[in-house]
Amino acid sequence: MKKKLIVFFLLLLVTITYGQTERYIYETSVNPDSINLVSMKHERTFLDIKGDKSLFISESKLIKDSLMSAFRHEDKEDHKMKGKDLQKVSIKKASEPAFFENYIIKNIPQHQVYYYDRVAGREIYYQEDRPLKWEITDAKENQNGYPAQKAVTNFGGRVWTAWFTKDINISDGPYKFSGLPGLIVKLEDENGDYKFDLVKKIKIQNAFEKPVDPNAKQSTRVAFNGDKAALMLETGKNRRLPEGYEKGGMNFGGKGHGGMRGGGMGEGRMNGGRGMRPDGSNDGAFPMHDAGLGSNPLKNNESQNPIELK
Repeated sequence: MKKKLIVFFLLLLVTITYGQTERYIYETSVNPDSINLVSMKHERTFLDIKGDKSLFISESKLIKDSLMSAFRHEDKEDHKMKGKDLQKVSIKKASEPAFFENYIIKNIPQHQVYYYDRVAGREIYYQEDRPLKWEITDAKENQNGYPAQKAVTNFGGRVWTAWFTKDINISDGPYKFSGLPGLIVKLEDENGDYKFDLVKKIKIQNAFEKPVDPNAKQSTRVAFNGDKAALMLETGKNRRLPEGYEKGGMNFGGKGHGGMRGGGMGEGRMNGGRGMRPDGSNDGAFPMHDAGLGSNPLKNNESQNPIELK
């Protein structure tokens, strides 16, 4: 009987541990405009690790998605109350401008990285096809409270310096970065436009998990912007035109057309005044998140200083 109890509690402990999510909180600094002298923007980003998978998401995006998830289930009283509580606590935070309005899912052992975005209310994703090639140096320092070792890589047209610690035996890090023999506790590019500093580690019993979207469109990294533009065009064709719309043209100087505010073009602009070419591609103005969700200074400047230059 005693042995059975021991086995039972061991299994319970394993179940509880596996059900927990380890959240690594990074203080993230972004230079929204590398051309002009502007102050750095700051936001918190989370690396949630559960089992052999991880989710990289900004605090603002997490709050927005949690609110949306709660409101989708408002027919259930408990979810309704949860949604109201979230709204009271987080509505201000959710409305703050954020740079990382996308999210990244990694399969850690297989080194698979999936980049998710949303455009015109439709989810779209691709699998990263550029493996990181790290040069691990002999340099060692204490970084953000951990003994760390320096590594360098060239990714997305930028040279990145990472400091990883073997004290946390997880081969992962913020954004798309992983593959080192330990967790990345500090990461920055050579120009100082992007900085990720690990500031805290917590355990969460019931962390928000991104729901599976069966209608998500799979793309490739190369075709991603073109597929996003095509989704916007497709959504525009399927939406009812507003009253007063004149055939033969669109008034881009007025308010949003085609009922696409919040899902495409709004307030007569599309990503800072630039848009799609006739062939359906874009001119680089499409940011890394849902286009046309209102005025957002970080989104508008992202085309000037993207985290990946190529």
